Parts: sequence; structure tokens; C-alpha cells
Amino acid sequence: MKKVDFENGAILKNIAQTALPMLAAQVISLLYNIVDRIYIGRIEGCGTQALGAIGLCFPIVMLIGGFTNMFGLGGAPLFSIELGKGDEEKAGAVLNTAFRLEIIAGVILMIFCEIFASRILSVFGASTEELRFSVPYIRIYLVGTIFTMISTGMNPYINAQGYATIGMGSVLIGAGANIALDPLFIFTWGFGVNGAALATVIAQFLSMLFVLKFFLGAKNAFKLSFQKPFALPYAKEIVSLGVSPFVMQCTNSIVSVSCNRVLMQTGGALYVSVMTIISSVRQILDTPILAIAEGASPIISYNYGAKRPQKVQKAIAVMAGTAILYTCLMWMLIEKFPLLFIKTFSDDAVLQRMALRPLHLYFFAFIFQAFQYTGQTVFKALNKKKQAIFFSLFRKVIMVVPLTYLLPYAFKMGTDGVFIAEPISNCVGGLACFITMAATVLPELKGMEGNH
Repeated sequence: MKKVDFENGAILKNIAQTALPMLAAQVISLLYNIVDRIYIGRIEGCGTQALGAIGLCFPIVMLIGGFTNMFGLGGAPLFSIELGKGDEEKAGAVLNTAFRLEIIAGVILMIFCEIFASRILSVFGASTEELRFSVPYIRIYLVGTIFTMISTGMNPYINAQGYATIGMGSVLIGAGANIALDPLFIFTWGFGVNGAALATVIAQFLSMLFVLKFFLGAKNAFKLSFQKPFALPYAKEIVSLGVSPFVMQCTNSIVSVSCNRVLMQTGGALYVSVMTIISSVRQILDTPILAIAEGASPIISYNYGAKRPQKVQKAIAVMAGTAILYTCLMWMLIEKFPLLFIKTFSDDAVLQRMALRPLHLYFFAFIFQAFQYTGQTVFKALNKKKQAIFFSLFRKVIMVVPLTYLLPYAFKMGTDGVFIAEPISNCVGGLACFITMAATVLPELKGMEGNH
């Protein structure tokens, strides 16, 4: 397994070596999640309704992802900073503490959500008709909570050591299994929506086994162990930095609930299916930006810990420039070929026509996603907890959620208001985050240069 040399390698080469396997992993992971919706949308007789019902489960899935990211993306920058300082003992303690936190949170979340699944989905706006699809699906999905938290949550620690191709492999195994099993369980064996959930659980289990094999293997320098005492100080550090990715994920959950509720009231259940399609397209288009950001993050953290400000600045510039170029290209594709994206998830001609205008509205300010991700990644990578948390809350909770209610009702925009709320927040929140990062982090790095 080839390791990326963070110590001596060129910044652009390091980012490419880290980001490209991560991009492949993200694309594979995307297929992992998206393929369920592609198949579900094509179940004869109930595909469109089932697609909307599964969309109502997204907030629970996002909540699990939020806790996974809290301990994974929250601890990995600390792990990288300590590696940059040469303190392998503390780096190992951070990793082991994060592993235990993933397991503890996974058990609690699984039990709680299994017990209250029906009530939670009802609060999210599911009617009796939607509950007959969504409750069985989410209860089966929840069985794999610990599997996905370990496989996804520990992957950043594999990437932080420079083994991006190993991290990609863990995702490849899970996604490959899910893609292969989905048509068997859904169509061949006639399990329908429940078959999609069952295939996902099996795939998550296989992915977890691969990750554990790496961490328990002879070539890995940082072994997982339950023999060492639980390190509460490290747990606090991980959680405090992990609050930012947790908030980002959980605010997505809040936004999803708000959008679904307002759409049910202003447009009906079919518009929830439209939002499910648009959310899925958003996941597809966000994937390369996430790969770029997460590919740059360990390089930024490592060089910051090693006190190499020029390399940190170069990594930020490469990340921002690549993200801006990519978002411009994707916006042009959506404007030119919107049906190409919509038809991926549904053969329903009525649903396709309904989704066209919302898709254009939702993505018209997509370029500003590049500014948001760049600023957020830098704050997180440099352990700037307050800024990372604030801008996570600012764009989603302070802007999107209120706008989702104000625009359709107070400004009489109906369903259009729900889809316009996102791009408005992208413009304001993305620029605010990026400008603040540039105004605070760059002077600090300049000062660091002067001291060396």
C-alpha cells in the first residue's frame, strides 16, 4: 500500500495523491447511497410514492452521519496535527478515543431510533401512507448503524496517515456489495423497499470488516486497543472540533425536515419526491468538492502542526481554485442538461416536468458552495472550533430554515420559496465564511512566516 509523503512531497502532488483516491471513494460512496433511490424510484406501481417516503428518512440518516463525522472528521485533524509535531503517542490516543466514541454513539443511536422510528417520521411529515414504506426501511437500515459509524468514521484516520487508496478500498467493498445486492433483494427476491435497506446493511458490515482488518493489521502503526483507559481530555478535544461537521450534517437534517413539511403543505407529497431527486443530485455534485476539501485537509493540518505556513497557504489556494472551477462547470451542465440529472432517479414523466424549475432555482448559485467548503475546511483543519461551528450554523440554521418558511408563506412564493432558500444562503453564507477565513487565517500564517 503506497503512502503519501506529507513530510517531503510537493503540495499539489500531495493533494492530488490524497484527493483522487478520496474522489473515487466519494463517488463510490455516493453510488452506495444513491443506487437505492435509483432502484426504488423504478419499483412498478409505487416507485414515485416510495421515493418520497424514503426521502422522509433522510434526516435520520443525516443524524447518524452527523455523529459519525463528529468523531471521524473531528478527530482526524487533531490526529494529523500531532503527526506533524511528531507526537505519535498522542496521535494514537486520539485515534483510539475516537473509535470508542463511534461505538458508544452507534449503540445509543440505534436503540433510540429503533424505538421511536414511527414517531420521529410522523414529526418529519410522513402520513400513514408514507409510513408503510418509510418505517420498515429505516428500522432495517438502523441495524447497520454501528457498522457504518466504524467504517465511515474511522476512514479519515486511514487517509490522515497517507493511505488514501486503502480508504478508497473500504468504500469500494461496501458500494460494490450494495450495487450488486440491491436488484437481487428489491426485484429478483421481491423484498421491494425493505430489500434496499437490507442490501445496505450487509454492505456496511463488509466495509466495516475491511477497515478493522487495516487497523488490526501488521502494517498499520496505530493499533486499535481496548486495553488503554478511555482518554476523556482527548474525547473533549475531538467532540469540540467535531461539533462543526456534526452541526453541518445535523443542520442538513433540520433543513430536510423543514423543506419536506413546507412542501407537503404548499405542493403535496409529489413535491417531496421532487426534493428527494434534487437532494440526490446535490449529493452527486457535492461529491468532488468534498473530495477536494478532505484531500487538502490532512495536508493543511500536518503542515500547520509542522509550522510550515507557506505550504498551508498553497494547499488552501489549490483547494479554493479547484473547487471554484468545478462548481462553475457543474452549474453550466445543470443549465444545459437538467433532464439528464432528473431522469437518473425517475421514469415518471409528470415528476420529471415538475422537477425542472425547482432544479434550476436550487442550483443557480452553486459556485458559492466552493467558498463555503473552502472556509469550513480551513477552520476545521486548523482546529479553529468557534469559527467552524458558527459558519455551520449561520448558513443553515440562521438562514435556510427561516427562509424556507418565510419565502413560501410571508412572500407568497409557494413551493418556489423552498427551492430558492438554498441559493440565497449559499451566496451570503459562503462569502461570509470565505472572507472571514481569509481575514483571520492568512494574517496568522504570515505572522508564522515571520517567526521562522
